[in-house]
Amino acid sequence: MSTREQATIQTAHLGRAGGDPEGMRALTAAFEAGNPGYSVESAATLQSLEAGASAKAAFITSGAAGARVSVSGEEVARSSVTVGDLLWLRSGEELTLDAPCDAVLFTVPGELPAELPTFIRPDHDPKITDTPGGCAEEERAYRRILVTWLADNGPYTFEGLNAHRVRMWNSFSHYHPPEGGFDELYVVQEVEEGGRIHTSVARERIEAHEELELEEAGELVQTLTPEAGDLMYIPRGVIHRAVGGVLAQVVTVPGFKPGFEIGVDHHLRAINERLGLEGEAALPYQQDASAGPLIK
Repeated sequence: MSTREQATIQTAHLGRAGGDPEGMRALTAAFEAGNPGYSVESAATLQSLEAGASAKAAFITSGAAGARVSVSGEEVARSSVTVGDLLWLRSGEELTLDAPCDAVLFTVPGELPAELPTFIRPDHDPKITDTPGGCAEEERAYRRILVTWLADNGPYTFEGLNAHRVRMWNSFSHYHPPEGGFDELYVVQEVEEGGRIHTSVARERIEAHEELELEEAGELVQTLTPEAGDLMYIPRGVIHRAVGGVLAQVVTVPGFKPGFEIGVDHHLRAINERLGLEGEAALPYQQDASAGPLIK
């Protein structure tokens, strides 16, 4: 089994007092090992960023401020920013905030497209509207696409990193293939009471479950209770499903590719039915996605 297939979810509890330096170090190491040329870091009480040689994406996770982006002291962009907003900094650009904010920063290889705006504000930009699908398919879902792979899906495109802000109530269980897929990170911003995330590193065992024994079933799926401020890294190949009202920036590295969300709810349902698992012993799955194989 490859290192990617053995990977598991890493969580840094950045919203806790003092942050989570140890958790962030482990998450950063795992993420950077799987994504050469990229890096991720936590920036608490951020008020300025010096110009760098690489492009950066900054997701605001707490606070509100006026932001100014400049090159060699000359202003190139200005905007208000708050939780849920994304700032793009090109090489040579510096950032100044007039009040401290917390942020998660990604360093991204290559040049940013010229048409990609410095500030993307999903709750303030008339070009960005609710787009049900993916992890939130209900008709009135809050799901706003900030940066996408395909122009058909949103106004701003970039293949190196995509993001959508979504409140996940009942997503389907799926993974992204270790080969050719993409990693996913949740920048968690709010969690309703009862919000949780089901995960599994037993993808191969779940997909080939015909010989699965009853005593193995209880070890297949783990349930995490996220917190506002968490940064969660979900490597390719790890099964995941968010339910109960988890609001997060869902960041994909590289960009999201259609056809690389592989559903497993039909397998989880089949395991329950064959082994007679009911109540708390049953493996959690999404009913609507369990009728048969599902690829998105």
